Amino acid sequence: MARILLAEDDDSMRGFLAGALERAGHEVVSCADGDEGLDALRSTPTDFDLLLTDIVMPGVDGIELARKAAEKDKNLKIMFITGFAAVALNPGHQAPKDAKVLSKPFHLRELVAEVERVMAA
Repeated sequence: MARILLAEDDDSMRGFLAGALERAGHEVVSCADGDEGLDALRSTPTDFDLLLTDIVMPGVDGIELARKAAEKDKNLKIMFITGFAAVALNPGHQAPKDAKVLSKPFHLRELVAEVERVMAA
């Protein structure tokens, strides 16, 4: 299964997402915001397969986190979870071109299925 870096500033949402992904067999490293996500990218010796990040977060936002993560690992798959899908799709924000966007609200089963599709691609 996949090794996932999850960055979500809502504590409850982060817990639900991590739990669903772990039950599906994935290894999840959870971060409360983009700053923690950057720290995890720098300090974790093993590469991640997928970055799953909210876009709108205090400090480093999800798009900046995704850009920096993609610079570190060009094979990293990126998936945004957001209530503001138009933000991720705006070319002016320079989100990584192959990033997938999953708009909130979504069901946890939908998230797990989408992660499986992204990882299989």
